Amino acid sequence: MAKVHPLASNIIDSSSTPSASCSSKRETLTVWMKSLVMQGNGCTAYNENGQIVYRIDNYDQKNSDEVYLMDLKGKVLFTILRKKMWVFSHWEGYKSNGLDSNNIDKPLFQVRKNCRVHLGKDFSCKVTLKYNNNQASYYRLEGSAGKSALRIVDGQGRLLAEAKRKQSSSGVVLGDDVLTLVVEARVDHSLVMALLTVYGLMQRKM
Repeated sequence: MAKVHPLASNIIDSSSTPSASCSSKRETLTVWMKSLVMQGNGCTAYNENGQIVYRIDNYDQKNSDEVYLMDLKGKVLFTILRKKMWVFSHWEGYKSNGLDSNNIDKPLFQVRKNCRVHLGKDFSCKVTLKYNNNQASYYRLEGSAGKSALRIVDGQGRLLAEAKRKQSSSGVVLGDDVLTLVVEARVDHSLVMALLTVYGLMQRKM
């Protein structure tokens, strides 16, 4: 069994990831699994005030091997790469230094699918977070094949973030490309969005 090195309070905070976009309270984002560029492939995330806070623009390319998570102004926050080995793939996320999106060093996180994945069934993915002090923490992405719902939990099973299909104020469930993303207090929003992006790529949603 892998050894888990928990963070303070076992959640992702600003001391663990540089320039972390954290909040002292639980916050809700709305995520549209479309790009604002001619409604192309990608996603757009809005905060509770309706302001765009994150975006991905893949243009006419779907299920890309290289994706950039950006803020509204186009600053790259994470570079996400798919690594292929034989028939298996894993995804790596590189934190941008804010100056050059190509100037990336070691991945901050790595996501691997569990081997026991069956079409139409629930499955989980292992997330390994790596730090400069050579320690690592382990998290899971939990979802259902073919569905947009997603839970991100820590090594002890505690919920960090959850995405579900959005409901209107009248209770109408919107399309499966519009999600409500609830992020717990002191959890890095940009990291959660990067992991949601990986999940969207796995599900071929973007």
